[in-house]
Amino acid sequence: MPAEPSSPAAGPVTADDVAEAVLLTVAALTPALDADWDVPAGGLTWTVWETGEHLADDLFWYAAHIGPLTPAVDGNLPFGSDRRSPTGPENTVTADRDAGPAALLRVMDACGGILAAVVRATPPTARGYHVYDVSDPEGFAAMGVVETLAHAHDMATGLGVPFEPPADLCARALRRLFPDVPGGTEPWPTLLWATGRGDLEGRERRTQWRWYGAPGAT
Repeated sequence: MPAEPSSPAAGPVTADDVAEAVLLTVAALTPALDADWDVPAGGLTWTVWETGEHLADDLFWYAAHIGPLTPAVDGNLPFGSDRRSPTGPENTVTADRDAGPAALLRVMDACGGILAAVVRATPPTARGYHVYDVSDPEGFAAMGVVETLAHAHDMATGLGVPFEPPADLCARALRRLFPDVPGGTEPWPTLLWATGRGDLEGRERRTQWRWYGAPGAT
């Protein structure tokens, strides 16, 4: 749930939060290295492998859009990209399939490290483009956390391994990006509901959702 201002969870989303989310994800998925990563990832049409590449690509994309030497807020950067399958995600970053799932986890870790480093090094006055609002370093850090936790859930569900991140990490990300979520509910189920992945008592399940990344939106 969105934390009260006096709570530690109400502090800003930081580069350390990005690193924590990615490291938790890698640790949770590592026991499933010998599983089939071509099964669907939770409720997605993408496979677990495609979802992992999409997550790595998102982390790289966020770093690239908040960290340029010449800031731009008028559209996506013109990176090339491709799909592994007709219905799969369109990615710039991919992993070597022949190297197996362990290699994909290393790529996810590396892209998380890039985003964390860029967030640390970028002044809070910086702005970068995102389709859901021009945002600041904290906003892109929060996007990285939400993407990581949501897709970790998708991948873990597909692989049959448990995943439940700390409540305070979820609460900070919710506070920064989802001012429209209800209060008084547990942060992790609320984040899953906010991203269309779970049910929340007294609320209809979301079939469409977005976050609000603009500085000051919350």
